Amino acid sequence: MWPQTAGLPLAGTRRFAVNMADMDWLPDVVLDLYRRHFDWRDLTLVMLSPVFGVLIALEAWRFRKTGVFDFRDSFDSLNSGGSYLVADLFLLTVLVLPAMGWVHDHRLFTIDITVWRFVGLFLLVELLYYGFHRGSHRIRWFWCAHVVHHGSEKMNFGTALRQSWFYPIAGNWLFYLPAVWLGFEPRWVLFALSLNLGYQFFVHTTWVGRMPAWFEFIFNTPSHHRAHHGRNPQYIDRNFGGTLIIFDRLFGSFVPEEAPVDYGLEHPFPTHNLFWLNAHEWRAMFHDMAQEKTWGMRLAHLWKPPEWRRHGNGFRD
Repeated sequence: MWPQTAGLPLAGTRRFAVNMADMDWLPDVVLDLYRRHFDWRDLTLVMLSPVFGVLIALEAWRFRKTGVFDFRDSFDSLNSGGSYLVADLFLLTVLVLPAMGWVHDHRLFTIDITVWRFVGLFLLVELLYYGFHRGSHRIRWFWCAHVVHHGSEKMNFGTALRQSWFYPIAGNWLFYLPAVWLGFEPRWVLFALSLNLGYQFFVHTTWVGRMPAWFEFIFNTPSHHRAHHGRNPQYIDRNFGGTLIIFDRLFGSFVPEEAPVDYGLEHPFPTHNLFWLNAHEWRAMFHDMAQEKTWGMRLAHLWKPPEWRRHGNGFRD
């Protein structure tokens, strides 16, 4: 049973009514889990999907003759995004929420949500997202999931949807446990994260140049995030912020967009197969582990940077 936070001043703690008749193609066990566990906060990104779809269509029409869009690449991104959403919601129900619930049962404090406390939670989640994102570039285990997002050689709204099936299995949610342990109810933590991720959709574009200087200084912007997606040497492993860029400035990982950005992986993995888009770096990592002579060296591949001791069939971002 989920721990409930008493006395929430914010509205919206009731269960979100999902029309399960529209989802009767799902297995009964999945439908039962959704009926018992879905909450409106879990569906934030789903509810934003129509906005995403309209903007993707408008951008595609606006730049239809410029090469910003490639049909196969955009299809791969949309396919990845749709399958990711299904996998993520399922694993959220059977893995992430139960684990976070256990941590919340052992929390330090009980933090009831108010507007200002939610603002504090949002800033905390931004910091934790920075840690997750930086770790996903510098720890190969997490990079195996995150690499999917960097596989596109185009920069458009559709690229934002290119996500990995394996994020929950890799443990991206582990980075947010400190907020739960501190005392924030898990679903508010995940709601703050969903807003963070929703914002990030809008920075995956070449449609917007630069924002006003004050905005560029504080917030993650399309310019900052274009640099993040670059495989130019000066752009690799930079600009990890989600909604803000202040932690990059604070921790020395910020770089401005200057030279034209060359998007994608340093060594591309050329496939349109959805399974291999998600699995190719896992295969490469386990191959590299198998080449080592000792268990210490094999296991080191899990936490070393992605470029460490590649053995020929892997691809560095």
